[in-house]
Amino acid sequence: MSNRSGKTGSAVADAHTAIGHGVRWHAVLEALRQAFNPRSAFISELNSRRLFLWLPICMGAGIILFFAAEDVPPAWPAASVAAALLFGAWRLKHRLFAPVFISGIAFVFLGFAAMAYRTQSVAAPVLDRTAFADFTAFVEMVDAGPNGGRMMLRLTSFSTSFKVVEPRRIRVTFRGNGPRAGDHISGKARLMPPPQPAFPGGYDFARDAYFLQLGAVGRWTGPISLAPQKQMPTWTQDFNAAIDNARTDLTNRIAKTIGGRAGALSAALVTGKRGLLDDTVNDQLRASGLYHIVSISGLHMVLAAGVFFWLARATLVIIPGLAERQPIKKWAAIVAMHGATAYCIFSGSEVATERSLIMTLVLLGAILLDRPALSMRNLAIAALIVLIREPETLVGPSFQMSFAAVAAMIAAHEWWLSFAKAKNEPTGWGGILLRRMMLAAAASLATTLIASFATAPFAAFHFQRVNPYGLIGNALAIPFVSLIVMPAAVAGSLLLPFGLDGPIWKMMGAGSVMVLEVAAWVAKIDGSVRGIRAFDIGLLIIMAFGFLFLVLVRAPIRLAGLLILVSAGVATTRTKPPDLIIDRQGQVAAIRDASGSLQILGRGMNRFVVERWLSADGDLRRAADPSLRQRIACDRFGCTGTSQNSKIIALVLSTDVFEEDCRRASLVITPLVAPAFCRETAEVIDRDRLQDISSLAIRFHRGETDILASRPSSHWKPWYGRQKATPPSLPLARPEVRQQTASEPEYSETSESTEDGAEILMPQ
Repeated sequence: MSNRSGKTGSAVADAHTAIGHGVRWHAVLEALRQAFNPRSAFISELNSRRLFLWLPICMGAGIILFFAAEDVPPAWPAASVAAALLFGAWRLKHRLFAPVFISGIAFVFLGFAAMAYRTQSVAAPVLDRTAFADFTAFVEMVDAGPNGGRMMLRLTSFSTSFKVVEPRRIRVTFRGNGPRAGDHISGKARLMPPPQPAFPGGYDFARDAYFLQLGAVGRWTGPISLAPQKQMPTWTQDFNAAIDNARTDLTNRIAKTIGGRAGALSAALVTGKRGLLDDTVNDQLRASGLYHIVSISGLHMVLAAGVFFWLARATLVIIPGLAERQPIKKWAAIVAMHGATAYCIFSGSEVATERSLIMTLVLLGAILLDRPALSMRNLAIAALIVLIREPETLVGPSFQMSFAAVAAMIAAHEWWLSFAKAKNEPTGWGGILLRRMMLAAAASLATTLIASFATAPFAAFHFQRVNPYGLIGNALAIPFVSLIVMPAAVAGSLLLPFGLDGPIWKMMGAGSVMVLEVAAWVAKIDGSVRGIRAFDIGLLIIMAFGFLFLVLVRAPIRLAGLLILVSAGVATTRTKPPDLIIDRQGQVAAIRDASGSLQILGRGMNRFVVERWLSADGDLRRAADPSLRQRIACDRFGCTGTSQNSKIIALVLSTDVFEEDCRRASLVITPLVAPAFCRETAEVIDRDRLQDISSLAIRFHRGETDILASRPSSHWKPWYGRQKATPPSLPLARPEVRQQTASEPEYSETSESTEDGAEILMPQ
């Protein structure tokens, strides 16, 4: 087998030899054919134990298949198949190809089973309609700002004026001063089900809320009062409340000590509470590509663990003779593991933080086992642990971007090691120092560049924004974060119990000021934020496969991954955007006019939803921009507009105009129940249709109408907020028209409440 595994390397050498002795094209082509031979590449990867790296990808494929399934199947069939396949692979372990492919298929079923089990294990009630509710609740978490904040509540009693599903946990915004974690409060709030996607393929907050067991979001109304507790909280609730209060106290202490925007940023970097950051700072950080630093994730965890590791090792080194007798590097790794775990707990143990902790612990654990910490194998192990524990994170931007960045940097590191071995080391302390300084500067720039390119496809898919100057922002600001801000954060936290933390926070604030100045400068550059149109998830999967093939495979055939990645990237620019988008209630719509830009139909304006539509279209306008309504005619009964292909679209908000609009429009949109005669003259999308399939995107093509729903009628998942049912087909006969208006509270939501509810939980 060793002879066959060397075919690829020898083939490349033969190509060099052929070229070096004159151009013998037949020999060159034959050598290249051998180098890019799939069988040779497979054997090479097998002998170098690289095929293990594909097990998380196979597991991820099973998770994606679960989301594509029409229902929620039980976990045991897929788990049983996975076990049987793994047993078969073990029995065939002496074969060359069979055990590898069987193991890969087994992990596909394992991913499917893990996702099915996770979906069933976190099931919790979800509010089924908008309602004003009186309740009492235990306060689990508070993220307060200057004029209010938001809080996570676990309900202990719940009542409404009509029967609804009672959620277990809710999250609400409040104005003014709020309670503290651990309090038991009573009051009233306007609640609604977790928002569904604003458009097909858009961010599905309802899905993320389901896995947080979050059954409703909303806005507090009236005063907040303390209430006696009918039952004592569990020790975990008390512990989590104590941690949250400690985070709040430290947030206020840091912000007060430093002051201003630098204080708010420093506090967010330490505790993860972002309530004190104002909109200007958030916009500047996003435009400069630096917003990732305020989310406690990979960067923070690595820096925090690194500081603990360095401090522990430096302390142990100064003890005479200890370094020669004991494995102080392993001791330092143990200290770093405990420090990183404590930091994760203190920062709120959010999903992104826990994922980063797992990755960090695996890398530090490799030191204890005398293995290289920075390796693809360790990254694959961390990915497997995360996917088994929380498989739903695979479809989120945090998992995709963090693992892509680390995988790309490890691949670059592997390439650099092979390149550096061929170079002669400089002699003399001056040459060594100069080389190390140049390598440090080059590594900092290369790390930022590699991470930016690796995460670009995923950022483009999820956020429809690119920051061309993010590389500049990160290159200038990350050194301040790495060398000043994060070391000061660890030192300040350690000195806090002794009351000696004040000067440290001042030093941290100086570093944060520099970060903010860099962000503001980059954000002012013309074109610092550019929009791109949303593209299909299928293209993202193809790009992800091409990227993985490029970074995981060592054989020359890996260049095929670059071809796949570039081809899919080009295809994203040719995606045809929808001609019409309709919100899930039928009260607002966006129509593409003759100029190719979107125009908004609707009397009331849901700013949050409209801006999601604009973002998905690569449009940087805000919802209040008057140009969004220049070609739309509206009155109190509804709106009309003309599409790019000259179709008249009518939005009907009153039964009084059904007869007129149905007669002249090609398509009628309404949050009401359309009369039967309307369906005879126009295509109709009304409340009966939208209640089952939610928001819609429509394309007009060669006389046909292609409709894409965010909730396919043939599929059902528990976060859809409805029971599985087949929606009525069109045309739908309705002999009578009820006297109803679009302002009925049962079917409509104010822009303010919808925006508040959705804004609470959108990824930051």
